[in-house]
Amino acid sequence: MSIVESNPSIGLTTISRTVASLAVGVVHTLERAVVGEGRMRTARGNAWEAVCADRARADRRAELDRLVAELAAARAAAAHPQRERQPVG
Repeated sequence: MSIVESNPSIGLTTISRTVASLAVGVVHTLERAVVGEGRMRTARGNAWEAVCADRARADRRAELDRLVAELAAARAAAAHPQRERQPVG
């Protein structure tokens, strides 16, 4: 019996992954140098911005719903004016 050991070869995908990894590292370092540590985008910052955007959308939607309800009520009141009632007595 003979055990054949395969030599790991460097393929095109390995090179592509290496180049992509190096590019990400360069971009990260460049961003840190240009923007500064305090202003770098983070996952937490992105999540907070998304939460704030969702809240703002919900507020605008609620305001629009309120305005539509007011317009519908005003239109219904205009379509069915109340009769003048005379006091009994």
